[in-house]
Amino acid sequence: MKISVLGAGSWGTALAVLLCENGHDVTLWSIDKREVEMIDEKREQVEKLPGVLIPDRIAVTNDLESSITGRDMLVLAVPSIFIRSTSKSMAPFIEDHQIIVNVSKGIEESTLMNMTDVIEDEIHNARVGVLSGPSHAEEVGRKIPTTVVAGAHDKATAEAIQDAFMNPVFRVYTSPDMIGIELGAALKNVIALAAGIVDGLGFGDNTKAALITRGIAEITRLGMAMGGRPETFAGLSGIGDLIVTCTSTHSRNHNAGYLIGQGKTYQEAMDEVKMVVEGVYSAKAALALAKKYDVEVPITEQVNRVLFDGVPVKEAVPSLLLRNRTSESEW
Repeated sequence: MKISVLGAGSWGTALAVLLCENGHDVTLWSIDKREVEMIDEKREQVEKLPGVLIPDRIAVTNDLESSITGRDMLVLAVPSIFIRSTSKSMAPFIEDHQIIVNVSKGIEESTLMNMTDVIEDEIHNARVGVLSGPSHAEEVGRKIPTTVVAGAHDKATAEAIQDAFMNPVFRVYTSPDMIGIELGAALKNVIALAAGIVDGLGFGDNTKAALITRGIAEITRLGMAMGGRPETFAGLSGIGDLIVTCTSTHSRNHNAGYLIGQGKTYQEAMDEVKMVVEGVYSAKAALALAKKYDVEVPITEQVNRVLFDGVPVKEAVPSLLLRNRTSESEW
């Protein structure tokens, strides 16, 4: 297939390399001309994915129109806060029935839309799907075995995404539950911030295990209220992605949370991580969704209090433990 990856950060670069090695004709696009020149010269994303060779047969460009025209599939890998603006720029060049694969994780704060809804709001003539799951770019770039899930409105589109990406070290399942896939992907970043805060405060494995467990319960409650399937939240884009994001040193959300737990503001933490921390941008939207659907999300509430209300982290975690006693299951 002829495939363009739009967004040359760590994840877009790793996927471009994977798709190239799968035998596809791949173009990697970035809006940043300096970034394009650096990648084209060094054949490496030095700043965001060092050590992963970008084959010479991957074309690198900042010309959006040429990246879209005549391509079978477009992989949209820009940060979630730029999905709408990028989609708007793409729209004039999209050809009927082109496949657009969203690989960004987040919720648009102003509309509470997930990323595929944002894409479809700006682009009306494409087949839009999503690819998500526990998949750090650093490991995919090194060919470490990884498993993800592809979702779409129709099975044929999901299977086209599956066929394009799947290889012996990158296994792809399919699912029709786009709501569940994208909500799990976005909300796990908020829980991962909390997990990082717990580590930054010096708490132990017991505390983080409790946080992850109650975090997936929180995500599942909200996701089911929005129409997602419970099995999705028990799968790769739910508990799978939550575990890896809450525990890995590759996780920018966990790392930012760790710095916040040590006393930094969220802006200071993001500046130190030097990459977009999606959980910060999704936290307010997640809380607004919970209020809209009348769902309890105590961890998300505390993350918002720490990030935006000036509540000390040493106050937020104990307040979770001191909530009114309740049951884990119905009697």
